[in-house]
Amino acid sequence: MTETTTHTQTPPPQAEDRARSPEFRLAAGALRGLREDLFREVLAYRPMPRAAVDGPVGRMLPGRLKEYAGWAPHIAVGALGGLAALVSLSRTYGGVGALLCALLALAPVLLTLARPVAAFWLSLLATTVTAVAMDGYWGVWPWLPGSFLSHLTVLTVVAIRTRPRTAAWMWAITALYGFLAENGFAWHESSDVAPMLFLSALILLAVTVRHTHRQARQEVSAQQTATAHERSRRTLLEERSTIARELHDVVAHHMSVVAIQAEAAPYRVENPPPELEQAFATIRENAVAALTELRRVLGVVRAEDYEAPDAPQPTLADLDTLLANVRETGLEVGKTVTGAVRELPQGVELSAYRIVQEALSNTLRHAPGATARVEIAYVLGGLGVRVVNGPPPAPSLIKPSPGAGHGITGMRERVTMLNGEMTDGPTDDGGYEVTVFLPVPAPGTDSELFEGRT
Repeated sequence: MTETTTHTQTPPPQAEDRARSPEFRLAAGALRGLREDLFREVLAYRPMPRAAVDGPVGRMLPGRLKEYAGWAPHIAVGALGGLAALVSLSRTYGGVGALLCALLALAPVLLTLARPVAAFWLSLLATTVTAVAMDGYWGVWPWLPGSFLSHLTVLTVVAIRTRPRTAAWMWAITALYGFLAENGFAWHESSDVAPMLFLSALILLAVTVRHTHRQARQEVSAQQTATAHERSRRTLLEERSTIARELHDVVAHHMSVVAIQAEAAPYRVENPPPELEQAFATIRENAVAALTELRRVLGVVRAEDYEAPDAPQPTLADLDTLLANVRETGLEVGKTVTGAVRELPQGVELSAYRIVQEALSNTLRHAPGATARVEIAYVLGGLGVRVVNGPPPAPSLIKPSPGAGHGITGMRERVTMLNGEMTDGPTDDGGYEVTVFLPVPAPGTDSELFEGRT
């Protein structure tokens, strides 16, 4: 006789959840939220933080008063708890019972400062104890006047300190508590369940709107910050790409000249020795290899539609043409050159030209109608560039254009590439100043200018 064994396969929990109805999943999610909000970590210690005093009002307060202003929420909660205790004392006949009711009205309110969820449950317990202890002394049920104010305060403070879902659950449990108390003790003269639910609903609705508004404002602020960061990062990458393309053109030109001169040099010497021919051949091979590698690496930063400029890159010798074009737009700009004018590495001259160009463009955009001055200083060990503009005239028909500071970002990137220094900021008279120092290696070490920076 053979025995057959039947194996049953239990579906995984995920498949079981998918097989259930949407209503069941909705109810299960709601109960899960209730457990997380009001039952899990009931006694968790969550002290109320101090209020921020860096707002417009806080900045006007003196030092000592500003320090105390941070405790304003704690003082307000304590005052409401004390008011609830006084109302409880005034509505009872005195004695030990009156003192107990006052303490039961005060304790939940004070507990919201440290353990907000526990304060809600303590408020319901205190309401029950007070109602039973004072049964017959007051006609309403289940909230005596002191307990009524205390529970409203607890609901408000806990809702402010938690989230809208917690506020909804507290209101629902308060409604369930009032329904049971009202129907279980129907012989009382009147019930204050309806006023409690109406007032608490209005308060909790206002707190929820406040939470929603604050959250939306924080999300907008975070999105604006992320957008500004991404815009700055994109601008920085675009500027680096522009610099890399310009450096590619500069370095490629010089490397090509080196290769051509190395190839032609042996023909300029009559009967050159083989060692010299081999040396020039090695120089040419290295120059061509470096040029090929340079084009391979830096070529990736070129846009697909980028075309190399036919004209040579501008230098400081072209600065007068730039200033003439700027003056045609109506900007009064002067130029001062100090020191012995000399030829500088092309990368330094190109960067100095671009910095002056961008600084004057910023003046046209942000200070229309102002005057500007360009100062070029040829000093030992480098080149100094200073562009300063005055404040725009007060009655100006042209409004300044808003900007995100991308021009300053590009200038800094160029200065950093050349291992220079840059300072910028407003002047005392309301204008703006950009000061740059670009180091220039000693003769014979020009290659160090591009070392590790291409």
